[in-house]
Amino acid sequence: MQAPDFWQYGRGGLGAMMLAPVGWLYGNIAKSRMSAAVPWQAPVKVICVGNLVAGGAGKTPVAISIAQRLMDRNATPHFLSRGYGGTLTGPLKVDTEEHRATDVGDEPLLLAHLCPTWIAANRQAGCQAAIEAGANVVVMDDGYQNPGLAKDLSLVVFDGGFGFGNGRVMPAGPLREPTAFGLGRADAVVIVGDDTTQITEGLNTAGYTGPILNARIEPTGTASDLSHELSGQPVVGFAGIGRPDKFLSTLQEIGCDVRNFHAFADHHPYSHAEITRILNEAETTGARVVTTEKDMVRLPDDIGDKVTVVGIDIVWDDAAALNDLLDEVSNA
Repeated sequence: MQAPDFWQYGRGGLGAMMLAPVGWLYGNIAKSRMSAAVPWQAPVKVICVGNLVAGGAGKTPVAISIAQRLMDRNATPHFLSRGYGGTLTGPLKVDTEEHRATDVGDEPLLLAHLCPTWIAANRQAGCQAAIEAGANVVVMDDGYQNPGLAKDLSLVVFDGGFGFGNGRVMPAGPLREPTAFGLGRADAVVIVGDDTTQITEGLNTAGYTGPILNARIEPTGTASDLSHELSGQPVVGFAGIGRPDKFLSTLQEIGCDVRNFHAFADHHPYSHAEITRILNEAETTGARVVTTEKDMVRLPDDIGDKVTVVGIDIVWDDAAALNDLLDEVSNA
């Protein structure tokens, strides 16, 4: 689904105003659901990386970075995801050789390349399956609004260029729940990229007083052979992620000569015809076709080797602050 334009920061108008009563109702239902729940407390630590808005904020790269740091501490993290976009409901351990994005979703396939990953519509059942398989810490990619599982550490991720959007609850805006209520459960906030949408001001207004961690997205191994190879080269890019323009910015930062860029909706299921058209377009101009890791797992099997993947990493402005949070959990 493509988010409506009036969801954007600084926007609004008639559409948002007309849907505001529905948003008020949705927000109150969300609050009642969360408040009435009695979450299951797992015998291992559960870390949740979530957000307050619909769409991409950078949760998955943040979750990957956290799991890597846990592994550096000799922990055995397993990822837990709902498996959005897949048909299987689990609990199921993701197999990167056997499963496709249509089975388990695109993000779990990415996560599974780092450490064991489980999808489960029932998060408690998924967490139990991970523990039985040897996890001594569970990292949830999303699930912040899921009340079934108690969280020992909750990080709320914001995209610096999107923030709270227009500040309204769905469908009038992108918020999954009222801001103050959602932030009341957060142990830390992560702002990915420059804060151009007054996120910090919004946090203060909502009464949030916890830690704020700043991070940025950089191409994987900025000094790598691939980055040097693409610098100055003509490319045609495409992305079906929450904020496709972020990938376009990444290509520009590398120094690519971007001849054209195709933006698709988040989790878009690519057809063979769509990718063939992009490949043909690139061929006529001598350009290379590039996309994200998340998009690559949704490409037809027989066409993926014709597309170049540009990976990304999360770089923390204050890694020590994140380490302190993880130390609090691991030492508790």
